[in-house]
Amino acid sequence: MRLITLLATGAVVLGACGGGAPADTAARHGPVGGESGKALAAAQILRRGNGTEPQSLDPHRAEGVPSSNILRDLFEGLVAEAPNGELIPGAAESWKISEDGLTYSFTLRPDGRWSNGDPVTAGDFEFGLRRSADPETLSRYSSVLAPIRNARAVIAGDMPPEALGVEALDERTLVIRLETPTPYLLGLLTHSTCYAVHPDTVAAHGANWSRAETHVGNGAYRLKEWVVQSHIHLSRNPHYWDDASTTIDDVRYYAIENQDAELNRYRADELDITSTIPQKQLRWIRENLADEFRVTPYLGTYYFGFNVTKPPFAGQPGLRRAFSLAVDRDIIANVVSGAGEIAAYSWVPPVRGYQQQVPEEARWTQERREAEARRLYAEAGYSSGNPLKVEVLYNTSDNHKRIAIALAFMWKQVLGVEASLANQEWKVFLETRKRKEETQIYRAGWIGDYEDAYTFAQLLESTNEQNDFGYDSPRYDALLAAASAEPDIARRAEHLQEAERMMLADQPLMPLYFYVTKRMVKPWVQGYEGNIMDHIYTRHLRILER
Repeated sequence: MRLITLLATGAVVLGACGGGAPADTAARHGPVGGESGKALAAAQILRRGNGTEPQSLDPHRAEGVPSSNILRDLFEGLVAEAPNGELIPGAAESWKISEDGLTYSFTLRPDGRWSNGDPVTAGDFEFGLRRSADPETLSRYSSVLAPIRNARAVIAGDMPPEALGVEALDERTLVIRLETPTPYLLGLLTHSTCYAVHPDTVAAHGANWSRAETHVGNGAYRLKEWVVQSHIHLSRNPHYWDDASTTIDDVRYYAIENQDAELNRYRADELDITSTIPQKQLRWIRENLADEFRVTPYLGTYYFGFNVTKPPFAGQPGLRRAFSLAVDRDIIANVVSGAGEIAAYSWVPPVRGYQQQVPEEARWTQERREAEARRLYAEAGYSSGNPLKVEVLYNTSDNHKRIAIALAFMWKQVLGVEASLANQEWKVFLETRKRKEETQIYRAGWIGDYEDAYTFAQLLESTNEQNDFGYDSPRYDALLAAASAEPDIARRAEHLQEAERMMLADQPLMPLYFYVTKRMVKPWVQGYEGNIMDHIYTRHLRILER
């Protein structure tokens, strides 16, 4: 039986398990918002599904979307975001940019406060940025700071953190000096890598400072409780400079890896927002809860990576290309996932000022792609009589499992590959990928840290902390260096486009689709606005009476 038939049949059976009939909001929940439709609930509590257990709430050591969601409530960067993703003043009330684009001067708010009441100073941001770049911090995202003067040398350990091009001129003035003009710098400063941390707290508690009992942040909320594998409870920070405009008093982030369980808790009104939805329930959701289902374009690429540092994929770009060509992305995007994702043959999704690099095979028929895949597979020395055996690793998730099963099926059908599947809990999965000792093919997704192609290109730089492929191309690195040093925007884009073309020919990764955000949102959650970065701040939301 063809894969598409198996998946479609499974979707029908599983979708039928949902129960219930289509109903509008009033019928399901009663009136929302009182007579005016805007009346607020007496108890302002938000309950969010948040996927996997966060691995850290230290903004300079955290990685992954679950941690980032919480950190945006606990901290505020120099630059913040409006609900629609527009950049707005954050901890800095204003900034000036020099004519040559190399110097940014930020003026901090006079009423900025940490959650313990201490003033937020320019020195705190100087300390935070230097700590983030310090290799002893073990940040997996320190490369985000690369545009700052001397950042690369500091990150490599060749210069001390004090050499980083950041300086507090006084209590309220921070200057950031760059290596080259960086048009996306303001967006980059919303990333947790660029957050300030409270120096005295870090000094007093060391690696344990980010626990609930000692955590200090400068965001709209403070960490009240962390129950591992259950929930993280944040309460409103009364010292936050804009607390008067904040409505929700408490937010609870629930670690729920099983999407079916998350949807069940949502339907039982135990959650107000989910992290995602189970793909197998998508049709039922559209038929029964369409008014609560939110889909938004998202700046991210879902892909599988090849470990190019060890057999069978080391030194075998043709074999890697065979695996990629054997995959029917239309089935993956439209059937296995099916929430509006866009099949991807290129690495960088649509971003402003960049021409997508779509390889020739994107215009081929699937039959032609599969024929070329079989030729390359045979050329690499494999056949039905000598099949390649590989392990496909993914982090625990029903959706990821469905895609991994689909890939294994396609590789078996087209090439005769014998693929076994292995799943790991998120933290273990990240460590396994990083070591590169046990991986062959692994699932991943990359979400842009700012709306610029460089945030995708940078991942494959040989020295990047998150280059779990082990991809090492001097020519690729040189093109990225040229892009970083190029003041002309058009010429800079050409360098990045050439780098992507070369990387796709080497095939250290296999893009499958460009993301969309898909989640459930209760009708009493007011102020929710999807944006391409999927940055949803609790302080922008309110809970209506019901």
